[in-house]
Amino acid sequence: MSHNVTRVLIPPKKIVVITAPSGAGKSSLVRKLLAQRHNLAFSISCTTREKRVGEENGREYYFISPEDFKRKIANNEFVEYEEVYPGKFYGTLKTEVEKIWAHRKVAVFDIDVKGAEALKKQFGQDALTIFIQPPSAESLINRLKNRASEDDKSLKARIKRSEEELTYASKFDKIVLNRDFDTAYMRVKNHVTAFLAPQTEHVH
Repeated sequence: MSHNVTRVLIPPKKIVVITAPSGAGKSSLVRKLLAQRHNLAFSISCTTREKRVGEENGREYYFISPEDFKRKIANNEFVEYEEVYPGKFYGTLKTEVEKIWAHRKVAVFDIDVKGAEALKKQFGQDALTIFIQPPSAESLINRLKNRASEDDKSLKARIKRSEEELTYASKFDKIVLNRDFDTAYMRVKNHVTAFLAPQTEHVH
């Protein structure tokens, strides 16, 4: 006589990647997601850019020198990295992701589109990539201008890059329009919940 048994399978090591052009509001969505889901942990990237007001080393980023960053590239210490602007590098350390997995949590990334694309190629089905779509290119440019955290030349470079990044949307698993924050957040949360739902199998 056989019994039907439902067995919950422990999910493999997974990552959630939230990506968008600069100014589309992805960081606010990531912060709320992390505050409400305790099985998630933020993957802190390395960067060679200067700290902005209010930022702390080891919280938003690990701020390191270009020399140190290049040394880590040579030592193959990154999962992915990119020179986003001339002389300004961003990257994800392998040790950061391993540390999160060691605590049996899912690594969450707030990352640019090329970094997100690289992570998806590397992790495949174990990565959920969500592209945050701004209501329009104009709204994105206005948000970047209102930040006033950089000079004119730097702002122009960021606007040009953001317009190019809008064309990447179709490369990712899900697209969420961020016209209304609460609506966008619910959609992101629902995608993450579905992705991380424990899989079950019936054993006869």
